[in-house]
Amino acid sequence: MKLFKTALFVFLILFVVASFSQCSSSKELQEKAPITFGKVYYQEWVAGIEGGGSGINIFIPVEETALGHIKLDSVYFRGKVAKLETKTDDRLYVGRFSTPANQQKDIKMTNEPNGEYGNTATGLSGNFPFQLKNDECVVSYKDNSQTKYYKIENIIEKPRVEYPSAPPNRGEQENLP
Repeated sequence: MKLFKTALFVFLILFVVASFSQCSSSKELQEKAPITFGKVYYQEWVAGIEGGGSGINIFIPVEETALGHIKLDSVYFRGKVAKLETKTDDRLYVGRFSTPANQQKDIKMTNEPNGEYGNTATGLSGNFPFQLKNDECVVSYKDNSQTKYYKIENIIEKPRVEYPSAPPNRGEQENLP
């Protein structure tokens, strides 16, 4: 009888622990959009100087300003997550992602114990919570105090922007629109 009680107690503890771990890791997508989105698009960019960086910006226009209790927070895209910034009176949200091309390569290599402190790990990715195609993203938003997720499909790709290696000279700047 004592063995039965011990086994039942262990089983109940494992059940409770498993129940709580499932709640924290699930990110359920909402069926209905929290606000009306415009045409969502992304655009790759690259700096014109070596080590100047490169990345992808994703633009999420909204056709109405978000209601007071809804606030767009982050965007999940191509295995990465970025905080959303607002532009043009909360009607355009932008997520900025760095890509490995054209990044500055300041890696310290030494045999000193603390000499490599400050180097960043490359090529590592954590657990990405969504299965997405290249033309899909997930937007996280706060509805009152609750975090929710909505998938946006058929994102449009705009042509890549290649920034010049130097700003235009003074005479050229005056002729720019």
